[in-house]
Amino acid sequence: MSLTFNIHQLERRALALKGELAAAEMQWNTRDELIRVSQPLHYRLEIQRLEKGILVQGCLRQVLDCECVRCLKPFAHEVKLEPWSCLLELEGEDRVAVVNDCVDLTPYLREDIFLAFPQHPLCGLQCVGLANSQNDVKPGGAWESGSAAVVWAELDKLKLD
Repeated sequence: MSLTFNIHQLERRALALKGELAAAEMQWNTRDELIRVSQPLHYRLEIQRLEKGILVQGCLRQVLDCECVRCLKPFAHEVKLEPWSCLLELEGEDRVAVVNDCVDLTPYLREDIFLAFPQHPLCGLQCVGLANSQNDVKPGGAWESGSAAVVWAELDKLKLD
C-alpha cells in the first residue's frame, strides 16, 4: 500500500498525515551492497491546496542498515529530512498524476530519501578501517618497503572454497 490522499479532502482544510510505510511498500532498489533498507519510513506531513498545486510539508525519517566502507562493520544510519517539502503541480507539463481523485506521494518520498543516502557509508569519522599494525600506510600514502609482500603472503593463506 502506498501513501495516497484524495485531493477533494483538501477543499475544506489542510490534511495531516502521520505514520509509517513498510520498506516493501516503498519498493527500494538501492543497487548498493553496503546499504539495505529493511525498516519502515516514518513520516509526518501536512498537505494543503494552493491555487494551481498542492504543497506537502513535514518530516521524513528512514533508518538504513549499512556496512562501513572502511571496516565492513554493520551499523545503522538515519536519514532525516526535516523540514521536507514538495510542490505538486496540478496543471501544466509537470502536473502530478491524479488517479480516481487520489495522488500517490510514494515516488516523491522515495526519490528525496534516496538522494539523501550516503554515497560511502562510514560507521564513524574516526574509523581507521581494517587496520593491521604490520601493514601501516605512511602519511604520504606510500607503502613501507617490503610490506606489499607481507600483504600478498597473507592473502595467499586465504582458503576460498
